[in-house]
Amino acid sequence: MRQAEDVTFGGSGLDRVAALRGDGARIATLLAEGTVLPLWRGKPLVDSAALVWLAADSPVLQGAGPAVFLGLDDGQPRFTQDISHWSPDEPIAEASGFLDPNLQTHPALPAHHAFQDLRNVMALLSPRDAELAATAKAVLHWHHCHGFCAACGQKSDMVQAGWQRSCPACGAQHFPRTDPVVIMLVTRGNRLLIGRNAVWPEGMYSLLAGFVEPGETLEAAVRREVVEETGVRIGAVRYLASQPWAFPASLMFGCIAEATSDQITIDPAELQDALWINREDMVTVLAGQHPQIKAGRKGAIAHFLISNWLADRLD
Repeated sequence: MRQAEDVTFGGSGLDRVAALRGDGARIATLLAEGTVLPLWRGKPLVDSAALVWLAADSPVLQGAGPAVFLGLDDGQPRFTQDISHWSPDEPIAEASGFLDPNLQTHPALPAHHAFQDLRNVMALLSPRDAELAATAKAVLHWHHCHGFCAACGQKSDMVQAGWQRSCPACGAQHFPRTDPVVIMLVTRGNRLLIGRNAVWPEGMYSLLAGFVEPGETLEAAVRREVVEETGVRIGAVRYLASQPWAFPASLMFGCIAEATSDQITIDPAELQDALWINREDMVTVLAGQHPQIKAGRKGAIAHFLISNWLADRLD
């Protein structure tokens, strides 16, 4: 797919400079010269449609977790730090559903700088900001969930500028994890198969998706997930594009799959509903004009794949 990397969080040309990660003195110099993206409970600091970067000595970062080196942004050193230890003065409203609409502001920052769910702003960010934010969110989440050695259970140490954890007890080395997920444009003639999860906003439908299991190819995962969720049989499968999806740590593999059957038999443990929709009706869905069906969120690879399918740009 020629426009594959135009997807949100797609490759922006960020220079990750992995060769520098083991040079502690150089990383310390870069941190002093560079800027830091703070994350609070997985939310990046944002001003309108841009990330907010702070100096390493900013009071906002006092007590923060170790800095993770993200790379060079057109020569500018970029880091991220977790400040989840900080507690806002205002009560923290509980988020409902899969999207957190709440904004948190820090007393040391302007009121228009706020920590917010990346899904709220992902389609507004520049490609570089989107890649940096997704990287920061994913790697900090990994550190939060993998602070202890999986081999012996002892507390591990962050090394390699945040891109590795080392166990001082048994010497085991651990690396950031990414979970492969297939997401598929299932077509049959002029129609597309879409479904909805019960926890989604009312009326919202999207493409089917599921995790790739150990020992399974992408093609096999596509066929298995579709038949498990809807009973629809799949023939040819072709890879289209990928998207890093830091919610919390997935890599989405977008594929197009040709259905060889029509009848839908839903697995209620997986989906609330699934249906076939033709191109003409899908155009009205993306335009927000369909009377019953709402499109998935802009910025997600599902929206990207559907838009390119409608525009006949999948080759």
